[in-house]
Amino acid sequence: MKLNKMCLSLLACGVFYSAPSMSAFTLTFEGVGNSANVNDFYNGGTDSQGNSGTNYGISFNGPTLGLIDEDAGGNGNFANEPSPNTIMFFQDADHAIMNMSAGFSTGFSFWYTSATNATVNVYDGLNGTGTLLASLNLNAQYADSCGGDPSGDFCNWTAVGVGFSGIAHSIDFGGTASLTGYDNITFGSDTPTPPVPEPETYAMLLIGLGLLGFATRRRKQNI
Repeated sequence: MKLNKMCLSLLACGVFYSAPSMSAFTLTFEGVGNSANVNDFYNGGTDSQGNSGTNYGISFNGPTLGLIDEDAGGNGNFANEPSPNTIMFFQDADHAIMNMSAGFSTGFSFWYTSATNATVNVYDGLNGTGTLLASLNLNAQYADSCGGDPSGDFCNWTAVGVGFSGIAHSIDFGGTASLTGYDNITFGSDTPTPPVPEPETYAMLLIGLGLLGFATRRRKQNI
């Protein structure tokens, strides 16, 4: 696994319309198959394994893949992902392009993990063309100050967001093949969505609340 850097995957080392008024929404990639091409999963179609998600009118180019955490039965070498258990990454290219024909405005945000520096660019044309509306430079941070789930080498996730003027129709998510991953991509807001606790965290919370309730009842009985 260890060469110069860790690999994120355990298998790998126009006519436009005005953007409609819409509430912010988030792509978590949950439901995309392990190492499946995302394709039209969010565009009324399916990923390369036949899985389908909510139709947001969003498609991804061929190299864009889903990756499931090894803890959940996939071969993802990552941990502490903001929403369990699937992320977006690319294995055979150094970027992933997302298209939204209807367009979006205001801003967007996401979480990322990367063993190399990366750049994310927002364009007013499809397929990463047209005027550059916004650009984000991302630092390599995949193993910085990791805690919690220790089972993946890509264990640090950073939230970033950017606002812009105009109508965007595509995003070019840059990085390095198998060394950069993205998750919880939110449209209509430059504030990233909070992480979603793992199911085990929910279970511990419920147990804690149950014990607290039991202790409270015992105190009342002793008064």
